[in-house]
Amino acid sequence: MIDLVFLAFIGFVLVLGLKRPFFWVLAYAYIDILAPQKIGYGIIQSVPVSLIAFVAAFGGWLLLDGKKGARFSLRQALMLALLAYCAWTTSRADFPIEALEKWEWVWKALVFAIFLPLTLTTRLRIEGLALVMTLTVATIVVSAGIKTVLGGGGYGGLYLFVNNNSGIYESSTLATVAIAMIPVILWFVRFGSIFPPDWRVKTFAYALIFASLLIPIGTEARTGLLCIAALGLLMLRDVKQRVLYMIAGATLGLAALPFLPQSYYERMATITGHQGDQSASTRLAVWEWTIEFAEERPLGGGFDAYRGNKFAYDMPVVEVQGNTQLIENREVVDEGRAYHSAIFEMLGEQGWPGLILWLWLHALGIIHMEKIRRRWKDRVGEGNQWQAPFAAALQMAQIIYLVGSLFQGIAYQPFILMLLGLQIGLWNYLKRIETPEKVPITERRPRGGAGAQPTVPSPIAPPAHRRPSVSRP
Repeated sequence: MIDLVFLAFIGFVLVLGLKRPFFWVLAYAYIDILAPQKIGYGIIQSVPVSLIAFVAAFGGWLLLDGKKGARFSLRQALMLALLAYCAWTTSRADFPIEALEKWEWVWKALVFAIFLPLTLTTRLRIEGLALVMTLTVATIVVSAGIKTVLGGGGYGGLYLFVNNNSGIYESSTLATVAIAMIPVILWFVRFGSIFPPDWRVKTFAYALIFASLLIPIGTEARTGLLCIAALGLLMLRDVKQRVLYMIAGATLGLAALPFLPQSYYERMATITGHQGDQSASTRLAVWEWTIEFAEERPLGGGFDAYRGNKFAYDMPVVEVQGNTQLIENREVVDEGRAYHSAIFEMLGEQGWPGLILWLWLHALGIIHMEKIRRRWKDRVGEGNQWQAPFAAALQMAQIIYLVGSLFQGIAYQPFILMLLGLQIGLWNYLKRIETPEKVPITERRPRGGAGAQPTVPSPIAPPAHRRPSVSRP
């Protein structure tokens, strides 16, 4: 039954795209984030819905959609360069079979992110994409939040739509994305135009924020706690009553402590006491190995190059003998461990050139959103109020992702690449509408001042007050 519901909904959106091709772009974003073909159990698994929407999105834009306002920016060029470099490292990867498996989804995520800004030529389209991304994530977050409240959480025990710990359904990734989307949700509460922010929209939005804050608790993802801390610090910038904000935040945090399970406290304690946690100790060993690997292979080893790592580290083991606790350091040998960090993922797989391109791409995103925020924040008048807060929301979402990516291998996460495409679309759109219209040379008046000659009308030209108006582009 669920397969038919998904197929009917996707088919309905594809039909809408016959009149408005941009719906096909939204359809692919929805499918790529939610992965309904993995949720269903029957016929939907045999229908290539992702491929159909992918082809429809590109074909619809090329054949049916207008190209007015489409621009190719520097950040799109950086993603194109990163795509080409990844293709080159894949061709010489240390583990070619595994590298090709990762390449199959990475190239589509990068290509779609490069293509996406070309379609975002109006505010309605920009807001529409942000809304689809938010509501699609909300589909997962609301379900996970309900299960957390009902006591179905725990590390590795929060079952989502997909019984597969990968993509956005990976616990730490979902926690990062859920917290990163909170600033965007708050923007919709104030400036949304597709669904005007009445009491129903606000009620749903605040409930969704609460559910998003529950995800790090339900998944017991340590990264989620760090993302919440980053969100709290970032929101200080735009809060007027900062002291009251900090007091309220501390009060809510203390009030929530009695309701948290003991397993959550034990899991969070390993953030500072990483020496006693094998997962955290392994990460440090992998990062050290990756740095040494980059010294030998500065151009990277291709996707999944971590499979070649092998290292040993000391792990403290506590033994209880009667009333005495003995701590003994034992050597642990491990191999083929993932990077657990986007920074080291890029360094190990794409080397220093790939890491530089990735950091440059994200640094420009933060800078561009800050420029928009400062340029538009003091503007008045109808239609000039939403730009600065939206740029700030996208900037905060990106920074929260970057904080979470320090401890996860999510450098190519499709949802985040869509977020970058959304940033580029906003930057291109505002840059285009701010560009003053060029006045033809024949209409320009000479500058005043000493030596300026008055304009002598042509004897064959009509008087100035009868001169026909010139239409400007």
